[in-house]
Amino acid sequence: MKSRDTLIRLKKFQVDEKRRRVAQIESMIADFQRMSSDLEREIQLEQERAGISDPTHFAYPTYAKAAIQRRENLTRSADELRGQLEEAKAALGEAFEELKKVELLDERDQARERAEENAREQADMDGIGLMRAARLSALA
Repeated sequence: MKSRDTLIRLKKFQVDEKRRRVAQIESMIADFQRMSSDLEREIQLEQERAGISDPTHFAYPTYAKAAIQRRENLTRSADELRGQLEEAKAALGEAFEELKKVELLDERDQARERAEENAREQADMDGIGLMRAARLSALA
């Protein structure tokens, strides 16, 4: 059963790795969303300072244009990460299912071994009982 224990440990490790990957991607998405919100506020402040909110206006603040571009890049990156997140969640689900299969096989094998051990013990007890009964009838 050592190989099964090793396999279970390997599957648990794989599940943990996939969980970490999902958490990492979720964290990155949250960071990108937060940075995008911060940039949105900065864009609004810059537009208020300049008194111009039309990005096509010739005097539109350069900083606001750059911030808009960074915000769009962050939004695009977050969208790409959402696709990766779905893939990572699917991989986590598959890894978890594999772990459960191996654990169920191990539990079934352990139950079978316990049943065999109980049957051996019962056979030993039956043998002892028969020997005692035979001695008692020989003595009588």
